[in-house]
Amino acid sequence: MRFDERSLPIKLILKYSKIIIFVLLIVVEIFLGANNWLDITYAGIPSWYILLPFMVFFTAENAIKLWAVKTPRGKIAFYVFDVVSLLMMTLFSDGALISTLYIIILSEFYLGQEKLGGSIAMGASCIVVLLITFAVTNTLQGINFNVISLVSSMFNDLILIVLHFLVLNFTIQIYRKNVEADKTLTELHEANEKLQAANRELQEITMLEERQRIAKDIHDTAGHSITTVIMQTEAAKLVIDTDPEEAKRKISAANLQAKHALDELRESVHLLSGTQAQPTLKAQLMEIVHDSTDGTGVAIRADIAELSLCDAKRRFLVNSLREGISNGLRHGNATAFYFECKEVGGRVVEFLLSDNGTGMEIAALKEGFGLFGMHKRAESLGGQVWFDTEPGEGFEIHITLPLDGAKGESV
Repeated sequence: MRFDERSLPIKLILKYSKIIIFVLLIVVEIFLGANNWLDITYAGIPSWYILLPFMVFFTAENAIKLWAVKTPRGKIAFYVFDVVSLLMMTLFSDGALISTLYIIILSEFYLGQEKLGGSIAMGASCIVVLLITFAVTNTLQGINFNVISLVSSMFNDLILIVLHFLVLNFTIQIYRKNVEADKTLTELHEANEKLQAANRELQEITMLEERQRIAKDIHDTAGHSITTVIMQTEAAKLVIDTDPEEAKRKISAANLQAKHALDELRESVHLLSGTQAQPTLKAQLMEIVHDSTDGTGVAIRADIAELSLCDAKRRFLVNSLREGISNGLRHGNATAFYFECKEVGGRVVEFLLSDNGTGMEIAALKEGFGLFGMHKRAESLGGQVWFDTEPGEGFEIHITLPLDGAKGESV
């Protein structure tokens, strides 16, 4: 059962508390007047002559206090009027129901208090005032008494006031704590729903961004590779009669580039469809090495460690190896490569691809689409790329990337 259902009676009582208090006040006053209707007081004046005006005044000022005065400070004067009215009604009655009126007034006060300290102070003050009221009444009526006899005669009334304080304030405090707890749970539930919605939105945005990146990779990387294949085959056609060996090399390079482009397209399609297989990074890199050496006359010596990297880093290293081998064959006329990919110091991954091609002056190096793309992608992954080359000494590609979760990583 929900808290709201359990607390429904209390909520209804609190909601209509002013009406309940006011009705009880009138009912008790009616009984008080009826009990003292025929009593004769001082100088032969009937009690109800005095009681009636004070009861009317008492009823009117409580109505104003309940519905017209909103602040605790504004009600202070009305509590003073209550004490004076109750004093007069005690003096001109048998005093039987006066403690009940005190309890009703205290109920209204307790319900308006946020802190228990105020209720304790008011409850204690009313007990003192009640005792003083009856002491003054006894004195004016010429009744001999002492403190012990006064407390003894009012013992039942005092017990009722104390029990009323304990029960009502305990109920109010428990109810308010439960309301606060229920409100907190509701806020937590709403916050959790907002967090889940934000998380779903973030996942959708991340998925969209990743698909856009993959689509760009297809357009850039695979498109670039296919363009290169076309250029290589066109160049081979031009020299096939005059230099068959050169034409053969160009066709082999174009064939290898086409294989790489096909692999890139397959991986991109798997990523987009969400059905990507998860081979290890080492297995992917070795597959590229084998594809590049099978039937091409190209020799590649590889030293590849078992590494666990996120998809973005893994894809970047795989594409960099493809691009590096293709560039070495096309631009440097390389016939052999050395490749290593390993972890260093528990913090970074180092990638090195070196070929035996013609090389060039490093100052004359102009980064084309592939090499420039390596720079940009490495930076976005928190790593760096640099190149070493000299005429007749081949070409080297160096890449460093932070391991997943390494301090300072920026992916």
